[in-house]
Amino acid sequence: MLLKDRVAVVYGGSGAVGGAVARAFAREGAIVHVVGRRRAPLEAVAADIRTAGGIAHIGLADALNPDALASHLDTAIAKSGPIKIAFSAIDWGDAQGQKLSDMSYQRFIMPVERGLKSWLNIGGLMARHMGDNGGGVILGVTANAAREAYSEMGGFGIACAAVEHFLRHLAVENGPKGVRCCWVRSPGSPDAPGVREAWLIHAREKGISFDDLHREYAKDTPLRRIASLGQVADAAVLLASDLASSMTATLANTTGGAQLD
Repeated sequence: MLLKDRVAVVYGGSGAVGGAVARAFAREGAIVHVVGRRRAPLEAVAADIRTAGGIAHIGLADALNPDALASHLDTAIAKSGPIKIAFSAIDWGDAQGQKLSDMSYQRFIMPVERGLKSWLNIGGLMARHMGDNGGGVILGVTANAAREAYSEMGGFGIACAAVEHFLRHLAVENGPKGVRCCWVRSPGSPDAPGVREAWLIHAREKGISFDDLHREYAKDTPLRRIASLGQVADAAVLLASDLASSMTATLANTTGGAQLD
């Protein structure tokens, strides 16, 4: 097991990406704390982990509230000890399907504000904690739109680019204390509900079916396939493990070669 007995916190742990990552961390032996604003979906993820023989705890906290995050951290430490892995899959509330020239400022800026505020709260808290407790790894997830421009993406791609650069800065500042910061750049897994909805918008825009759009996107990748949620989660496991101990301020590219580095 790559993460045996390490304590991990997954913020946004009830969502599609967060849930997949939490299950993957537990599968690899981590003690997982899934955190979000609503208990019921967190319970469902925790139940899956426990059924598979893993250890999961639930925490309620809003990532936009630094006091709530600090309170949860104290609770998690009391239960399991110092946190060694933190992953954020917080929903940024992005709005797509409209051109920038037609979009209100508030609709445009929401993912940028939520993305950066949640990351400032989570990243700062975890960097301080891990730096005082022998190091650790802080992980996130972004998308192709961080580097590539698409139509009708709203502020989402801009938010992804901003979050990636925030994590680079966080890595440089905290690396001397043994804290690594990385992220998975996801192609947008077709089995993730939010991605599926966005793809449906783009399919309607093109006048084709969802399956046709999936094939159109996949044909542009060297692997001719789009990574699933499980494959994205596996990349997060790799980054969290000692196998990636020399990696920081960088990403795991799960785009199947759609973006070449």
